[in-house]
Amino acid sequence: MSNLSKFAITKRWPAKNPDHIQLYSLTTPNGVKASIMLEETGLPYEAHLVSFDTNDQMTPEFLSLNPNNKIPAIIDPNGPDGKPLPLWESGAILIYLAEKTGLFLSKDPAKRYETIQWLMFQMGGLGPMFGQLGFFNVFAGKDIEDPRPKERYANESARILRVLDQQLEGKDWVTGDYSIADIAIAPWLRNIIGFYDAADLVSWSDLKNVPAYLERFLERPAVKVGLVTPPRD
Repeated sequence: MSNLSKFAITKRWPAKNPDHIQLYSLTTPNGVKASIMLEETGLPYEAHLVSFDTNDQMTPEFLSLNPNNKIPAIIDPNGPDGKPLPLWESGAILIYLAEKTGLFLSKDPAKRYETIQWLMFQMGGLGPMFGQLGFFNVFAGKDIEDPRPKERYANESARILRVLDQQLEGKDWVTGDYSIADIAIAPWLRNIIGFYDAADLVSWSDLKNVPAYLERFLERPAVKVGLVTPPRD
């Protein structure tokens, strides 16, 4: 049995199954990337809720694993060379789990880097722009009288969606085969029309391919489980 006692985070979130991957997360668009990927790959894992309501992400135990205080984060007790591997940043976790299992990231170099390219598209553009639009449409930013910040992020989010819509022409998935790019992108699409209530702002109804793409994603059994993992108290 693996010994994870050297990781301070296990003092706050004890591992019931220390031989399983330990997931520390919350059901945000970034958080569910990890839970969906773990469900899709079938790797055994144990999910721990990091609640923003109680600022769990700012506790010394969580910061000992991720000093950047963001979810998700994992500990793989069976990492490279059989040693435990702590890892944070959702994109890095997706790539690591894909390489560990040989799933959802092609071994063909050209296809591999195409997939990583679209993963970075989400991490560097789609996610941050959608998040800022959510701030100005739903959260504290909605009280700012100057309309320009909200317009700026709405326009950029709409542009990014058009790029994605074009990429999906004639394809079920972003790079042809289902991949970590889809696992990264689709949860944010769900958020922009759901939690952020911004469908009209980004001209969602004008998109030809993206809405059906999101529906396909949400019908996957692993996605249905991953979207509610870890369960909220």
